[in-house]
Amino acid sequence: MSDQDHLYEVDLHWKYGRVGQIGSPDLNAKIEIATPPEFDGGVPGIWSPEHLFVASIVSCFMTTFVAISQNSGLEYESLRVKSVGTLGKVDGKFMMTKVVLKPDLVIFNEDLAEKAHRILEKAEAACLITRSVKSEVHLEAKVSVNTPQTV
Repeated sequence: MSDQDHLYEVDLHWKYGRVGQIGSPDLNAKIEIATPPEFDGGVPGIWSPEHLFVASIVSCFMTTFVAISQNSGLEYESLRVKSVGTLGKVDGKFMMTKVVLKPDLVIFNEDLAEKAHRILEKAEAACLITRSVKSEVHLEAKVSVNTPQTV
């Protein structure tokens, strides 16, 4: 292990059937996980590994965007990101084949719309989780302007 390596510990405790719980000694919250209901024995209403896979990509995108925005001086009102992961078969085996990120960014200044799009694209390209997976990750960005009203 080099001085630049970082470790992230996650522990799993099997509870019953196809349900388990993950946590980390570094974090307070625990997350219940299960096989998704699309599979035999799956459990609805509980986070699945597939949801967590997509969540890791979209949360990495957000944190990367925030860092690049701060470094670039881009101020924004809000960022919401819908994300959809596709589970498909490749060579007869299931894998997450694609994740689509649909960020909806609201900025204050219309003159910065092009810069905002570039930062969104840069965040998708720089996300370390995205670079770590085989799945295609597509960005479908939307930038809106909300200029403050003067009275």
